[in-house]
Amino acid sequence: METYRKGRNIMSDQNQKINEFLETMDLNEPAPAEEPARQFYFIKKARMLVAKQEAQLGHPLTFCVTTFGCQMNARDSEKLVGILEQIGYKEEAEEEKADFVIFNTCTVRENANQRVYGRLGQLSRIKKRNPHMLIGLCGCMMQEPEVVEKLKKSYRFVDLIFGTHNIYKFAELIATRLESNRMVIDIWKDTDKIVEDLPSERKYPFKSGVNIMFGCNNFCSYCIVPYVRGRERSRNPKDIIREIEMLVADGVVEVMLLGQNVNSYGKNLDEPMTFAQLLTEIEKIEGLERIRFMTSHPKDLSDELIEVMGRSKKICKHLHLPVQSGSTRILEKMNRRYTKEQYLDLVERIRRAVPDISLTTDIIVGFPGETEEDFLETMDVVKKVRYDSAFTFQYSKRTGTPAAVMEDQVPADVVTDRFNRLLKEVQQISAETCSVYKDTIQEVLVEQQNDHDPHLMTGRMSNNLLVHFPGDLSLIGKIVPVALKECRGFYYIGEITESVQ
Repeated sequence: METYRKGRNIMSDQNQKINEFLETMDLNEPAPAEEPARQFYFIKKARMLVAKQEAQLGHPLTFCVTTFGCQMNARDSEKLVGILEQIGYKEEAEEEKADFVIFNTCTVRENANQRVYGRLGQLSRIKKRNPHMLIGLCGCMMQEPEVVEKLKKSYRFVDLIFGTHNIYKFAELIATRLESNRMVIDIWKDTDKIVEDLPSERKYPFKSGVNIMFGCNNFCSYCIVPYVRGRERSRNPKDIIREIEMLVADGVVEVMLLGQNVNSYGKNLDEPMTFAQLLTEIEKIEGLERIRFMTSHPKDLSDELIEVMGRSKKICKHLHLPVQSGSTRILEKMNRRYTKEQYLDLVERIRRAVPDISLTTDIIVGFPGETEEDFLETMDVVKKVRYDSAFTFQYSKRTGTPAAVMEDQVPADVVTDRFNRLLKEVQQISAETCSVYKDTIQEVLVEQQNDHDPHLMTGRMSNNLLVHFPGDLSLIGKIVPVALKECRGFYYIGEITESVQ
């Protein structure tokens, strides 16, 4: 969970152009039918309504966007922030003090839903004291019909509810709520529409996520994502290239290409393009230094992509490759569509092409029907691949997925025992694999001042490992050579080896 705090204080050229465009909008005319012009119309309308409310209250109106879940949600939240700022709201870091609180929700696990309900309970008491306060909910959790019904019945103080497919309509929905003074609900079951050319405020000025596709067609038996994010839809490659070029012109040196399964990119385009071909085109963009992407599904990570990664000068030496289980039998029950042997062969081919690549993964322990033998197959994969890190999870039922009604649910105590054994193995291997860079010099993108020591800066290597080293704020956004002096498990202590221009 992340409360959005922006990393820059200047108005970009994009925002200036937006303001110039808004000046041409005539609110006496009907709203345009085309997007994104329609949303700019409602940005201007909402701006007028917010200004009127500010005059009545006698103070500027503030917002707080809190993000639960994945990096795609984080990117969506940057859009929410950009639109809110264009409307006239000012950022407030604390939910309790904000006039408009937005929860961008995740529903991958049911406990994520319970966290949101708990936060809503706290906000209800605050709203009673501040009746002008607005509360909005969006994201994956809102795509579940039973959630919306519960909100309508038990959380009537919520003002705005929308899902994953129509985030671009945020300004229109705000204007509707400000004019109507009622709960506004706008949930779409699915869509083929992609609207990206709207205000966005990046958390960091020097790096940015870029959506290249939306949705998922894989239907892993434990996963709710295809039901809440919809079917796969790829963005036009020209639009992606244009967005990245604009980001680079605005100071971005690293992009993270985002999609539920980036390896499937381009399959539904009128003129199909592979993910490998897209990467090749992105690499040509002058001024762009680093390219990351996630998430990759092992079933369709192609030899073409491996070849591109091997010869690239910009693709980072890090690949997140979720295995989920090392047992072919369990993988089939999960509907992952690869075997243990195929996964290990894929890892071998990747490492031949990119010998110094950092591999990370996701692993689920205790999937329905998992035996001790199945679990040991997973342990075997961990020992053979030797991941730099792994996100390990105890299986928990996710209502609405095929796995939730499978027989042979594994007892909780057995799941806990296996999880602890796996975690111990993963941590030991990770400590060993990460320590190999000690006494080497690595290029580090400086991201921020260290959270615990203001004399230190924090950055990331190409392989995504964190490095802390002495420095000052002038280094933020620069890629600098750092000598790695000490490995402390999952991060390094180092020092800059030469002066930075």
